[in-house]
Amino acid sequence: MATGIVGEFLDLKAETDADVLAMQCGDFYEFFADDAELVAEELDLTVSQKSSHGSSYPMAGVPLSELTPYVSALVERGYRVAVADQYETDDGHAREITRVVTPGTILETTGDDARYLAAIVRERDADAPYGLALADVTTGRFLVTEVADAGDLRAELYRFDPAEVLPGPALRTDDDLIAAVREDLSGSISLFDAEAFAPGRATHAVREQFGRETADSVGIDSELALRAAGAVLGYVEETGAGVLASMTRLTAYGDDDHVELDATTQRNLEITETMRGDADGTLFDAVDHTVTAAGGRLLREWLTRPRRDRNALERRLDAVESLAAAALARDRLRDTLGDAADLERLAARATSGSAGARELLSVRDTLALLPALVDAVSGSDLADSPVATVLDGIDRGRAAEWRAELAAALAEDPPKTTTQGGLIREGYDDELDELIASHEESKEWLDTLADREKRQYGLSHVTVDRNKTDGYYIQVGKSVADQVPEHYREIKTLKNSKRFVTAELEEREREVLRLEEARGDLEYELFEEIRERVAGDTELLQDAGRAIAELDALASLATHAAGNDWTRPDLTDDRRLAVEAGRHPVVERTTDFVPNDLELDAERGFLIVTGPNMSGKSTYMRQAALIQLLAQAGSFVPARSAAVGLVDGIYTRVGALDELAQGRSTFMVEMQELSNILHSATEDSLVILDEVGRGTATYDGISIAWAATEYLHNEVRARTLFATHYHELTALADHLPRVANVHVAVDERDGDVTFLRSVHDGPTNRSYGVHVADLAGVPDPVVERADAVLDRLREEKAIEAKGGTGGGAGGGKSVGDTEQVVFDLSSGSFASDESGQADAAATGSAGTGAPGDADRTGNGGSTATAASESVDEPESDAEAVLADLRDVDVAATAPVELLSRVQEWQARLDDST
Repeated sequence: MATGIVGEFLDLKAETDADVLAMQCGDFYEFFADDAELVAEELDLTVSQKSSHGSSYPMAGVPLSELTPYVSALVERGYRVAVADQYETDDGHAREITRVVTPGTILETTGDDARYLAAIVRERDADAPYGLALADVTTGRFLVTEVADAGDLRAELYRFDPAEVLPGPALRTDDDLIAAVREDLSGSISLFDAEAFAPGRATHAVREQFGRETADSVGIDSELALRAAGAVLGYVEETGAGVLASMTRLTAYGDDDHVELDATTQRNLEITETMRGDADGTLFDAVDHTVTAAGGRLLREWLTRPRRDRNALERRLDAVESLAAAALARDRLRDTLGDAADLERLAARATSGSAGARELLSVRDTLALLPALVDAVSGSDLADSPVATVLDGIDRGRAAEWRAELAAALAEDPPKTTTQGGLIREGYDDELDELIASHEESKEWLDTLADREKRQYGLSHVTVDRNKTDGYYIQVGKSVADQVPEHYREIKTLKNSKRFVTAELEEREREVLRLEEARGDLEYELFEEIRERVAGDTELLQDAGRAIAELDALASLATHAAGNDWTRPDLTDDRRLAVEAGRHPVVERTTDFVPNDLELDAERGFLIVTGPNMSGKSTYMRQAALIQLLAQAGSFVPARSAAVGLVDGIYTRVGALDELAQGRSTFMVEMQELSNILHSATEDSLVILDEVGRGTATYDGISIAWAATEYLHNEVRARTLFATHYHELTALADHLPRVANVHVAVDERDGDVTFLRSVHDGPTNRSYGVHVADLAGVPDPVVERADAVLDRLREEKAIEAKGGTGGGAGGGKSVGDTEQVVFDLSSGSFASDESGQADAAATGSAGTGAPGDADRTGNGGSTATAASESVDEPESDAEAVLADLRDVDVAATAPVELLSRVQEWQARLDDST
């Protein structure tokens, strides 16, 4: 068993469940044994060997002042790092673990994004809701809510992307939840004391932190949410983050506050992350012109949590409009904002005791900007706009007092560490001034000693200096060393000089060291007092920080609107999305964009969008969703005009990827996404479907798409855009009153196809898939053969398979034989013609068509009207329906057409009764 310093390290490591321990040993933090090997590999540190009682252990270390960046790097990689600090005792010194730094409790982050710690609570009942708490320890922000099901929980986790998640006791064996967290998030999962989630203990912690009245007044009526909040508070306290004092406000939010954006929709719309996981090319990347970290965080929040409160949105739009119109005032405001530090994070650093003098100077300098910000707003065209009210909530008198006190207290260029002198200005404290004067007097005696010695003893080449080994010394060149007076005592011989000390010099050195220590101690004491008082005014700093963030985010939206010809949306109370010359906010940055109109309302609430691949169907639909989202984020939108009725949720199904590791194929993912939409969307939602049913057999897929369309139209009644290559679905516009067809136009001349990117009313009748294959570089023989097969399908409704083999082993024909194998779409079977002339006559039955490529106007499958034209008019509607039924070959009629004709017959019978 290890003893000594390594044994102490291993004993401390056993006390914590952290992955790594950094133990202070004098002026260094050391890592031993396996921890040393780990940090050396992760952080490129040098490993040495430490001998301890006959054994040797790997050792790596970092200087005391440089621990923070190393810990941050380890935590960013997902490790939990315990820190053991050294303190003095009567017997020498001892060490104890003072904090555990985790992904959700680290204050020193490398990015500007919010960094949330989340806790989730649920009872063991399968139908129970979830309590969710989210705290950003770097800013003190604290949110709680209750969500109904796992889908809603997943959406919230994806929206906030917590760095660390604490699942409650009942959820630790929930494999689906754990898998979802690991799949959607970049953070880690930590198990915390189950008792911290208990109702009594958790609720008590919340009320101790925020006060009973505060907790009740924000409208938290969910015990589950309070339990999650209590667990977060307990975790922050236990890990020693020291930021509880920065958590001054508890904010509850519910389903009716924000637009529902499930995790799939957030990914599909690429709000803050592209489908490939990049930040470039996202909606946030497009509209972000913020000049402060806090402004960027707030703008990201607005985009990921659009509002449903029309009054609040109108106020935000008023502010954006006024800023967009007042270019000079906006530029002046942004120039001033560019000098602002992140006050919310500085407040958290102050409360944790980790803020240095430079951070407090940043507080001073940022508070000093408030008068200039007020002038930039009140002395311009912005004076009568909502922008002028943003700064109203700040106690500017108190801010001015702090600005003056910090200016008077802190040295302009303080040292990086707080344990040495030079932090505090002269004139701030009388006792300190006396120490400084005495110290300067002693320093002056030392600084002039060399000149005095030269004059008094006639010496040359004399210097007075100081180092850690020798302290203060008098250095004399060897050529005159034998001329020094007798009271010089030699302490070291060098190559060209000798070093001496005197009794008086040693006395002065002791005095200087005493004064330096006393000055450092007093300055640190004064600095800690100032820092604690700053921490006590956390709410002032947070109020100012949030106001600065809001001004920055509003100015960012205005800057983008003014520079990109965006327009203010007209928010309405009806169920409408009417866009004139709309554009995609991201695609328009890199492409000569073709604007398009869109009209969705109570009478025309479901658009079936057809057109070739690569023609712009997906862009058209996504831009509709993004215009809706931007309007409800309080932003201008990329359009000539837009009337936007507020929605409660935006749901999308756009493409799908295999999730084989989770046992889900592409088609299963597609169906799960569709299921979520059909269960979650309401008549006040916007639904975007980019293909449904493509991952299975053609008739299965058409049937699913058809039924989903009917359900969305008849039951859900959500505003919907549905892009499809199943042209059979366009027939629904003839049967469902709110369904209309639009298509992306194509210009085809002499076999050349041009995608016009413009959207027009009515359906298209071709997909141009073979043309897209040609564009993609598919070999010419394959493209030419596909063209021939497609022509045959259109003309004869049959596919001949070249080189088909007619038998098994020993009797089959080779690829070069003349036998043709024909797949008859009407019978659903293969037929063989030994002469090579396949009989396709039977395959031309009415009612069949190339799956996904039928032409309802006569270029391939017949309609119910065409099928009944040869029947004499019967005496009654019932007899007419019976006559039609007798003429239908069920085996030869596509299921979709049968569904359509059954609906028609039913309508005729209903009309006759």
